Amino acid sequence: MPVCSCCKNDALQPGKKKKKSDAWRVFALKELQLATNNFNYDNKLGEGGFGSVYWGQLWDGSQIAVKRLKNWSTKAEMEFSVEVEVLAKVRHNNLLTLRGYCAEGQERLIVYDYMPNLSVTSHLHGQHAAECLLDWGRRMNIAVGAAEGIAYLHHHATPHIIHRDIKGSNVLLDVEFRARVSDFGFAKLMPDGATHVTTKVKGTLGYLAPEYAMLGKVSESCDVYSFGIFLLVLASGKRPIERVNPTTKRAITDWALPLAKENKFKEIADSKMKGNFLEAEVKRVVLVGLVCAQSQPEKRPTMQEVVGLLKGESKEKLEGLENHELFSADLAAGVCPSGDEDSLEVTEERDSKEEESTSTSESGVNAR
Repeated sequence: MPVCSCCKNDALQPGKKKKKSDAWRVFALKELQLATNNFNYDNKLGEGGFGSVYWGQLWDGSQIAVKRLKNWSTKAEMEFSVEVEVLAKVRHNNLLTLRGYCAEGQERLIVYDYMPNLSVTSHLHGQHAAECLLDWGRRMNIAVGAAEGIAYLHHHATPHIIHRDIKGSNVLLDVEFRARVSDFGFAKLMPDGATHVTTKVKGTLGYLAPEYAMLGKVSESCDVYSFGIFLLVLASGKRPIERVNPTTKRAITDWALPLAKENKFKEIADSKMKGNFLEAEVKRVVLVGLVCAQSQPEKRPTMQEVVGLLKGESKEKLEGLENHELFSADLAAGVCPSGDEDSLEVTEERDSKEEESTSTSESGVNAR
């Protein structure tokens, strides 16, 4: 069975820490069996195509989430390898922390910090939606935090990393509701000097940039598009694609852009917040989301620019945002093309643990 480069290092033995400077380590299978009560059903947080995710507790009392590969295949092994490789390279407060992995016999497991507040999607459309725990202050912090995590991947990681599956269920929330971008199984490492790479399309319906969905061209700008959709979902509480009637679906950009042009940001804001928000901040988030989700990739901002706009660091840039041609000219926002969905390896974001085999679960860490 092929294994990832991390697993091939003979110097790393199960239970032994790497260097002191590295936070992750190789776990022994026995240790994870003990932590999860032998992967007991009562410990299961969710299930997806990759496998199942279990809650566990280590000997020191720390809580973990363990993603367990269901059935070995070349594809699953590749996603396991990519996720371990990417997470081993990055460290940021707004990225999910890799605790380690286990590769013994047929077992492939990835260990993360446990996220007690699950995901953004679980609070907007899932099991916590009725509790209304995401007030506007938390949503604003989540928007900025997630943007900073993705900006780190694009601008500071070496090599630069494209996530390829930014969405609400991949933005997890720690005990303080701080955003942690997760699930790097689809991630692409960008070669030095490359503007884009062409690859098989993977991702989630409603979040795919048009040039990626149609041509397979992936670049950092594709993540910017997906993040724009995420911002609109976060501010409005709506899904990226909603059914208007039995025969018609509408993209969130098609709904939000006309309202933004008419300055109707109170109508865009999630009604569950009952008017308890700063309209100026809702406006900022919505405008940034729409600019990110433009059809033409060259017109989208970089993630570093997105962070600055969300933080309101420059009055001039905010004024430029408000006067953007998108909100004055009769232009359409970029939307995910309908296309032949069967030809794309895409999933549809769900709000239940009862998911299709390729979708993402609502758990403390996700099982794709």
